[in-house]
Amino acid sequence: MRNNILIITLAACLFWSCSKYEDVYTYGNGEAINWNAAADSSTNSLIRQFWNEGGYFNYGSNGSDNGFQYWPNAHAMDVVIDAFIRTNNTQYSSYFDKWFTGIKAKNGNTYYNVFYDDMEWNALTFVRLYEATKDNKYLAAARDLWNDIIKGWNDTYAEGGVAWRKDMLYSKNACSNGPAAILAARLYNITKEESFKTWAIKIYEWEKNTLYEWATGGIYDNINGESGAISKVVLTYNTGTFVGAAVELHKITGDAAYLNDAQKCANYTITKCIDSGNNVLRDEGTGDNALFKGIFIRYYLMLIQEPGLNEDYKKKFINFFNNNAINVWTKATFKNSLLFGPSWIAPPAGEAQLTAQASAGMMVEAKAAFEKAGIQ
Repeated sequence: MRNNILIITLAACLFWSCSKYEDVYTYGNGEAINWNAAADSSTNSLIRQFWNEGGYFNYGSNGSDNGFQYWPNAHAMDVVIDAFIRTNNTQYSSYFDKWFTGIKAKNGNTYYNVFYDDMEWNALTFVRLYEATKDNKYLAAARDLWNDIIKGWNDTYAEGGVAWRKDMLYSKNACSNGPAAILAARLYNITKEESFKTWAIKIYEWEKNTLYEWATGGIYDNINGESGAISKVVLTYNTGTFVGAAVELHKITGDAAYLNDAQKCANYTITKCIDSGNNVLRDEGTGDNALFKGIFIRYYLMLIQEPGLNEDYKKKFINFFNNNAINVWTKATFKNSLLFGPSWIAPPAGEAQLTAQASAGMMVEAKAAFEKAGIQ
């Protein structure tokens, strides 16, 4: 991801909202939403309008792979994995091997990349493919990427942390550390190798000590290890992966401090990183930025389901989750095309991008998973 050049303007959009919204579960005409059917429709639209027979997802909805990027493909495949887990329908799993082969070919016949975070996202998707299929080739690919990713950790700059890029070892970013901690935790869960657990804790603690705003729970974007300057922009995908890492470590260790961190960070996000008029996650822009909200929602749903979460916060978190889902489905798409844009309160203007489509798809699949789990 190219987040070092992102969004100075977003800093001006951070604000507090005390608005309260009740859950809405129906269309304006009172018709109840079938979230399983909605998820089928949105995920099938993602496949129909973005899949390339070369084995990857196009960047544009018009069938063009211009602007192809490695990292959004991981999240698009995550939506397909979500659909398979929800339905156990081989319609979705039939894309797994095609994508696993195709993305490597499109990326120059390698899974490696100059961006450490891009490799992390794909490794996380490989782990999910392994968990869904138990096919060892996915786990082997995740391990191989991990071995390259961890080379990005260095103490020369900022006293640790995984670098953002291989050619910018001084730039230590939330986007290259939050997902790395999640990856290490999940590899530990699968292999029970203590080194993965050690790395998960080490990376998490570095991010918390360096980029976490202790007073509020926000996650700063990055630190320049040469100058010590910290970019204090807060983005939803950075808070999301911090929440995800904290939840994973809470599961592993049982330490309530991790759950408290996740709760505080999530609460910051849903009160400050929002469109207060609609109480939904804000529009953070097109391109890479359009994917950020869905990433937050993926890990936010994990937190909602975590035993031990404060009940008052859980109710608040669920209300916010449901409100975002209803807005995405009723306001953010044209039902004849089921294309989504970067805003979750308005349909796209012009061609849709893979980033925005995958982000909204994650929200709709998350809501269907929420309903299937019968979360109260």
